[in-house]
Amino acid sequence: MIEMKVAGIALDAVNRSPIVLLKDGKERRALPIYINQDQAKAIIGALENQKPPRPLTHDLIVNILEVWGMTLEKVVIHSIQDGTFYAVLCARQGEVKKEIDARPSDAIAIALRLNSPIWVMEEVVADASIPVDREADEAELKAFREFLSNIRPEDLIQGGGEFRTG
Repeated sequence: MIEMKVAGIALDAVNRSPIVLLKDGKERRALPIYINQDQAKAIIGALENQKPPRPLTHDLIVNILEVWGMTLEKVVIHSIQDGTFYAVLCARQGEVKKEIDARPSDAIAIALRLNSPIWVMEEVVADASIPVDREADEAELKAFREFLSNIRPEDLIQGGGEFRTG
């Protein structure tokens, strides 16, 4: 799994639909997830630490978790099927852990309110992310190719044909 942070909300240039943009810690990959206007407002509200006069839905869920003594350990965006992302809230109450199915936008809005980490499965990142820093990707690939071109078989083999680990 890869921990990601909310980079912000963007608008699709073609259809003007809001997108929540997640980025990995090195800001090398971005994961765009299309959401609706209400979901965008909920995420922006959390990013800006806005406190509504009365609890909105995500605030209500946070309040319920707190009253029941539950902590949100993390959010996991675990799959994408036919362009739809799937997520779970990973909550804990004492020693009891529960996974609660959620839309990624709701999970993100709740995680932001509770300062909980957002994790994405590697397969989802591989399938749906876009490169952010192509130069860094190309530099890393060039360094790896250079490493491969300079390595000799005896550099990999130790004694009885085992791979060296260090």
